[in-house]
Parts: sequence; C-alpha cells; structure tokens
Amino acid sequence: MRALFEYDDVLNRPVEAFYFDTRRRPLPFENHYHYFIEVLYMVEGEIAVICNDVRYELKVGDMITMPPLARHSIYQLSEEDCRYAVIKFSADRIRLHGDYLPGISSLFQNPSLSKDLPIYFPEGTIRDFDLKEFTEKVIRELQERRYGYDSVLYAMLSEYLVVLLRYWHDSGYDEQMIPFDNTKEYSIHNIILYVGEHLSENINVSDLADMCHMSYSYFAKTFHKLYGQSCKEYIEFLRLAKAENLLLFTDYDLNYISEETGFSDCSHFIRIFKRKYEMTPKQFRKEYR
Repeated sequence: MRALFEYDDVLNRPVEAFYFDTRRRPLPFENHYHYFIEVLYMVEGEIAVICNDVRYELKVGDMITMPPLARHSIYQLSEEDCRYAVIKFSADRIRLHGDYLPGISSLFQNPSLSKDLPIYFPEGTIRDFDLKEFTEKVIRELQERRYGYDSVLYAMLSEYLVVLLRYWHDSGYDEQMIPFDNTKEYSIHNIILYVGEHLSENINVSDLADMCHMSYSYFAKTFHKLYGQSCKEYIEFLRLAKAENLLLFTDYDLNYISEETGFSDCSHFIRIFKRKYEMTPKQFRKEYR
C-alpha cells in the first residue's frame, strides 16, 4: 500500500501534544509516514494501528511509540467512540547524557536496528512509570506554556525515552549494537539543532550548507521543501521566538535581548519584531507579560 508523507512543522512546533477524539473527527488515518516520533496512549475505546505491516490492537491504558519513517495507519475497531492522547516530537531534539547511552536519533532512524524493538506496550507492561500521567502532563504543559515549559517538556520526553531503553535492555536487546551519537556531523534533518545552539552568533547559510556537504542552492531548495520556509526565514523565526520568551519571562533590556538573539543591533531587532508582531518589543512585554 502506498504511504503518504505527513509534513511535520518542526520549526514552529518541535513538540505537539493533544487529544484525538472520534466525536470531532472520524477515523481512519490512511497509510502515512513522517520524520518525527509519534506516541499514542488510549484513553477511551479501541483502535487498530498497523505499523510497518504489523497489526496492534490498543485498548484503554495501552501505548504505542511509532518511530520516524515507519509506515502506519489507524482504524477504529467498533462503533464505540475513541479518544487517545497524541505526542509528536523529533528525536534530534533529545540529548541523553551518559557515554554508554545510545544516540536516540541514530537508533530510531536506523530501520535495521529498530525494526525488532518492541513499540507496543499494553497497560501494565512498563513498571514504575505512569503513562497516563505522562501524557496528561505533556499536553498540559503545552497548553499552559508556563515559565520554563519547554525545558519541562524535553525533560519529560527524555525520561520517557530512557524508560523505553530500560525496557528494551531488560528484555535482552543488545544495546552494544546501537550506534552512539557523539559526532558533530550534521544533516539537513538536524542542522536546526546547530542553528538553535548558535543563535547569538552570525549564522551564514552557506556555512550551514557546507556542514551538510551540500551546495548552497541544493541546501536552500531541500531545506524549503522539508520545512516550508527558507533557512534565513527559519533563523529569524527562531530568534524572534527566543526574544519572545526573554521579553515575557525576564527583565533583560532590549540591547541585551538583541545581542543574545543574534540581531545585528537593537534597532534591527525592534524593526524585525514590529514587522511580525505589529507592535514594539516593549509594547509586547507590557501587554502579554
């Protein structure tokens, strides 16, 4: 069966979490794939998930974690209404500490290694970790977006991935076969990590293309195809997103914020900010803080 690609807006929404309810939108979801990890947790009813030609039937309390590029479809098993939590995130954004821990991105994006890993967890399979509480808290953090919510999200996602690694380790999976991800090599799929880590610096798109071993034109074309905007537009978006958090959650002055977010000077920062938000940074801070 032909699989359709699902575009993931990782730039604007690096983590997504919500409840899917058949009372609002009916199933099925036809065969598709995407670059992010997708976690489903059943709250009500029963569904069938077919992932890489393997069928899983989920009832209340069950969870499934579908790796990137896995072909999957979702069907309703009966006329009973269904409701399940959905969490989507990029493996490239998760960095686990510990020299012996595998690279999450390498593990999930290597089909020869991940195809035999258990991805379906019936209720009670994973001990000492409350799946229901985990999904509820992730969704709540994204909805409320309180101070430091992004750090809380990545901490919770890291913990969940470690829980999976422990389960696989305890089940006898040979973690020595899992590649380590200690390299600083970047691809078109994870170059956004470098951008995020060097926002305060002068980032040149040509240098990013060189890091991905691509020509400038091919890098620019591929980046736009994957992420729906140019690399330059993305860099500006990320700088404004960081500036927004600094305006809302700190008392730093505009000169410091413009420097910290990589704008050439304060006036440049104010001009770009006003163009997007239709108000100055000071007005934004006063209205939304």
